Amino acid sequence: MTPDWLTLCRAARDDVERVLEELPFRADREPVHGDGEGGDDTTAIDAAAEAVILERFRGEDVRIVSEEIGLFGDGRWTVVVDPIDGSLNAKRGIPFFSISIAVADGDTMGDVVFGYVYDFGAREEWTATRGGGAFLNGKPITERPKDELEILSFEATTTAYVSENAARFDGVAHRLRIMGSLAITLCHLAAGRVDGVVSLKAARSVDIAAAQLLVLEQGLAIDLPDASPFAAAPLDLEGRSRVVAAGNDELCARLATALTA
Repeated sequence: MTPDWLTLCRAARDDVERVLEELPFRADREPVHGDGEGGDDTTAIDAAAEAVILERFRGEDVRIVSEEIGLFGDGRWTVVVDPIDGSLNAKRGIPFFSISIAVADGDTMGDVVFGYVYDFGAREEWTATRGGGAFLNGKPITERPKDELEILSFEATTTAYVSENAARFDGVAHRLRIMGSLAITLCHLAAGRVDGVVSLKAARSVDIAAAQLLVLEQGLAIDLPDASPFAAAPLDLEGRSRVVAAGNDELCARLATALTA
């Protein structure tokens, strides 16, 4: 029997919410516990959030791909987890970070059947089911991005990444936003709050697997210009390509051209 993914994801969200309450300050959240399998430092908040999610999915028929622990289990379903997407924001108390969970019936991005992103700052729940549409707080998303790149969001940014790349988009996009959570930013594209998204460094499946389903269910465009085709991207922890996404194929291609020129 197929698990009730929405109920499981909501329970995991509540588990992480309790972790946030138990670790309320920067001094609680920032200490480094080691290196995560995804390549970044594992901090106290990352480790604690991942632990409660793994416990929540224990006993389910799943194989988990998670940013800190790597691969766990060998079940029927692949569950791709980013316990805290936007962890620097979470550590510093900036209310723009999320839990991101994707469920797939195979090993590639095209196999994702369910996506769940919860923004702990805005208290917004983003969900999508393959072939079933995209939803914000349980209601179908009806807004769409503009047919021009009025607002472009950069993600995966350091000062160097921005300074080296921003000029590429002069004349392509009117204004830039840098928010700090790739998962939430892709959801904002799905809801027409921004008109394009560019990850300036290679993204991993944990960063995008859930939110990309909202983008696709809205009929929008997303691509990995360094490793096409998008649907064939493995659900693992290796960052293979930067990401571009927009309201249609033409605008997505313009972003890819600017990024890779």
